[in-house]
This record gives sequence, C-alpha cells and structure tokens, in this order.
Amino acid sequence: MFDLAGKVALVTGGNGGIGLGMALGLAQAGARVVVAARNAQKSEDAVAQLRAAGSDSFAVTADVTDEASVQALFDAVAERCGRLDILINNAGTTVRKPVDQLQLAEWHQVMDTNLTSAFLCSRAAHPAMKRAGNGKIINIGSMMSIFGAPYAPAYGASKGGIVQLTKATAASWAADGIQVNAILPGWIATDLTDGARAQVPGLTERVVARTAAGRWGQPKDLAGTAVFLASSASDFVTGAAIPVDGGYSIAA
Repeated sequence: MFDLAGKVALVTGGNGGIGLGMALGLAQAGARVVVAARNAQKSEDAVAQLRAAGSDSFAVTADVTDEASVQALFDAVAERCGRLDILINNAGTTVRKPVDQLQLAEWHQVMDTNLTSAFLCSRAAHPAMKRAGNGKIINIGSMMSIFGAPYAPAYGASKGGIVQLTKATAASWAADGIQVNAILPGWIATDLTDGARAQVPGLTERVVARTAAGRWGQPKDLAGTAVFLASSASDFVTGAAIPVDGGYSIAA
C-alpha cells in the first residue's frame, strides 16, 4: 500500500531542509526522486544522499517562480522519466518584517516563491497526471497557514493561500484521479528556522513549551506523511491539510 517502486516524484526545494527529508522518505519507499532547485551544488549533494538511499535520482536546476523555467523543468522530467506520479511543492522562503516595514519587492519574492510556484508547478504537472489517470500533489503549508505572526505577513499569507489552492485544485482534479493535499509542518529545525531563532528572542523556548512532543521537529519527521500522501494508501484523501507539528496546533 505504501510501496512507491516505479513511481517518479518531483520535489521542488528538495535539496535541503524538510524538502530533502521528504525526498529521502520517498526514495526509501522506492520512488525515483527528481530534485528541483536553484543551487546546483547543493542539489548534487542531495542527489548523492538519495542515491545512497536506493533512488535513481537526479537534479534539475530551475527557478520555480518563472513560468518558462517551470515548463523546461517538466519537459526535462518527461524526457528522462517518461512519467510523473508525485509532485511535492516545497520551495519556500521568508522575509521577517512587520507589515509596515515590508517592501513590495519582498512581498512579491515570498508570494512568488511559496505560492505562485505551487500554482505553476501544479498546472504543469496536470497534463501528464490526467493522461495517466492518477497522480499525487502535495503542497507544503505551515503553522502560519493557521496562526498569525507579526513578523511573517507575507509568509503567512502565502501559506494560507497554499491551503486554499490545495482545496480548489483537489476539487477541480478529483475527476482526473489526482489527489491534492497539504502538509502543515510545525517548527522544524532547518536553515530557514535557524534564522527565525536568531531573530525572534525566546522562540526556541516558546516552541518547546507549547509543543506536546516537547521538542522541535526534524526534517525526517515529515517523511512518513509525505509517503502516505504520495502512495495508494491515500487514494480517498484529497483537499486535506494535515499538521505535522508534534501537537503544537492543539495546545490550549
């Protein structure tokens, strides 16, 4: 039920952090994983880890905020693999400033990377998945899809948008045999959240105090949910937004 042997998975931003954590989970379940990111050297390092996990993995350098680059990415996957079964829209960034200090260019940077890229990649994935009569799209949201933070207006707006994009796409493409779901990671220890811990006093302690599991998450904590949503085990699950947060979102 959870076997991904023979499946091809594309993970945007899959060369580090939770993207690599999920990619490794897919690789261990048997998928051929394609990493799409802008940093070619970092991607090659990730590919080495994925190959060590048994995946015939490769990387494509791409800017998923650019429509032409996205089309070239999906053309490359089609040429090398002949199919696409799983797409994880994980590419993300943030700018930590309150609304009154945020520049328009910074707003666009975050929205384009986090939300517009998911739209572009999902749209590009649809034809192949529709022809196959099945497909899995996993969009990566955040606790900021649920909560607000004074230092993350653009990030929170983009991640709230991810949930609504997930629902709309799930409703639109269910008849094509495509399931679209979202994962909402809690506070996960990555390069991105290292910046938050450095900039937001007391964040580390507050997160641990609120999280029922009593710790920050690790990228590998996302792997199981990603495999579930990528596999036939989730064929009747679509439009869901699943927190993977150690209980952070249920705290009183």
